[in-house]
Amino acid sequence: MARKATSQDVANRAGVSRSAVSFVLNGRADGNIAKDKQLRILAAAKELNYTPNAVARSLQAQRTHTIGVVTDTIAGGPFAGELLQGASSAAFDAGYLLLVIETQNQEARENSAFTMLLDRQVDALVFAAESMRPHTPHPAMHGVPAVLANCFDPEGGLRSVMADEVAGGRSATQILLDSRHINIAYLSGPLDAVAAQRRTEGFDTAIAASGRPPIKAVETGWDINDGYAAAMRLFSDDGGHSPKHDRPTGVVCANDRVALGVMLACARLGLRVPEDLSIVGYDNHDPLAKTTVPGLTTVAIPHREMGEKAVEILLGELSNGIRKESSGTVLIPCPVVMRGSVAAPPLR
Repeated sequence: MARKATSQDVANRAGVSRSAVSFVLNGRADGNIAKDKQLRILAAAKELNYTPNAVARSLQAQRTHTIGVVTDTIAGGPFAGELLQGASSAAFDAGYLLLVIETQNQEARENSAFTMLLDRQVDALVFAAESMRPHTPHPAMHGVPAVLANCFDPEGGLRSVMADEVAGGRSATQILLDSRHINIAYLSGPLDAVAAQRRTEGFDTAIAASGRPPIKAVETGWDINDGYAAAMRLFSDDGGHSPKHDRPTGVVCANDRVALGVMLACARLGLRVPEDLSIVGYDNHDPLAKTTVPGLTTVAIPHREMGEKAVEILLGELSNGIRKESSGTVLIPCPVVMRGSVAAPPLR
């Protein structure tokens, strides 16, 4: 294997000192190195295919160009894993690398993770949660630039990046209102979950703004069988054999899995989607939402954008060179994804 070129090789080729090479390749040549020498150094570096040693440059700048990311269970999940993809992409584009450790929701592993990352002198830290929830930041996060992603500090002491679930719940409901539905049902998910609470707030806000009386949420779980069971109670007669005449014409679901359960109940009862019932999901779960028949109209959780924004905040602080404690929450919009599961209500 050919030996990798060194800065001394570049200096020899250009006929300059090694320190001159360092000035040019580290962007400090103007005012220090004559223009003709700069051009010779750049040409020599290109001819030798020379790239500066990243470790040496990091030591000079007192930076490692790494960001430590601690997660609960995200790394092993394909859905919320998009958050890590967004963070990694934003970091890579800026010349940074992510060091990711999954704790599997174990406190001891979390403590060890932060210790190991600080031992490796990461420039900044992120804690990312799979599901929106409160999270008390590890003390290590108060010693370097840090941000929470998809979770929030209940004491408000550390900034966070989260999906705007209230606006998302409002958007999901507005889809049915804009399609002229009046008899609407809402399957909320478990109301002790932060995301469910915020989506419900959005649902209530949209209904109130339409001038209609409040609609009580039907509390469900997050899974297909929960949606199926709730739909059978709402849409069928007592025996579960035929649909009720006064059933809702549209339903907003806690997530896409619940929406799939509602679709299965419709198939059991002989109801067509969207001709007899319009369905709105939540999550834009890939591939579930786009492979149902018809495709599921839903609201997407911006996991990738949350990861990108978390890293963007940290890079901004690192580029300024100013360490500052910062609180508050950045809310990322939840976009609507229109497919085929919503239509105008049927005539009765």
